[in-house]
Amino acid sequence: MTYCVGISVREGLVMIADTRTNAGIDNIATFRKLHVIEEPGERIMVVCTSGNLSVSQAVLNYLQEGIENPDTGALDTLLTMPSMFKAAQLIGRAIRTVYATDGRSLEEHNGRFDVALLFGGQIKGGKMRLFMIYSAGNFIEVTVDTPYLQIGEHKYGKPILDRAVNYNTDIGDALKVGLISMDSTMRSNLGVGMPIDILVARRDAFKAEINHRIEPGEPYYHDLRERWSAALRAAHIAIPRPPYATGKSGVLDVE
Repeated sequence: MTYCVGISVREGLVMIADTRTNAGIDNIATFRKLHVIEEPGERIMVVCTSGNLSVSQAVLNYLQEGIENPDTGALDTLLTMPSMFKAAQLIGRAIRTVYATDGRSLEEHNGRFDVALLFGGQIKGGKMRLFMIYSAGNFIEVTVDTPYLQIGEHKYGKPILDRAVNYNTDIGDALKVGLISMDSTMRSNLGVGMPIDILVARRDAFKAEINHRIEPGEPYYHDLRERWSAALRAAHIAIPRPPYATGKSGVLDVE
């Protein structure tokens, strides 16, 4: 299991990914799931991966080494794509190429061809974009109304994003809320864990402003976890009890 989130706000892009992978309760390892492809001043692209690790690694290798273009015979990579849309299409081609090679074999051995990717960034001459790409190679894009996308174990972090993030959210606040959603996910699912990789890229900067790994015990993240837990406790204490609960015991008054 994994959890990755991408948030696209007016000021730019926030991407967050955990690093835990597991193939059973006694086989837990750490792998980087947030990958940066950068040409400062020209392009910044970020790929976050979830699903079958062997599949996602094969897809990444195709994107780095290239996939033959049937029209030109040249090798297409993320660095040669003229737009983010074309780059998202290339990722879809890479997924389908891996499926053509390994999909049937996985199914014959009771495996799953399971992969999903978040792909965000900006290429000079185009706008900043954020996509979620499915295991069939098709994809969707964020909108102003829904400025974030998630892959992996998304249900625990989604309510926080729904309540606290919109397109006009300050990019620093978007990072903070994204980290709170990650913490909520880790609290409820042991398949998601540290370290956490984060990336922040401002619109039209064409480079990473923050590319950082949060290790266990980092003071800021520890403080964020403690403050969020305390805020939740204070909030539920401040809310009045339901009018149909009576006494300190909270016994329901049923007629």
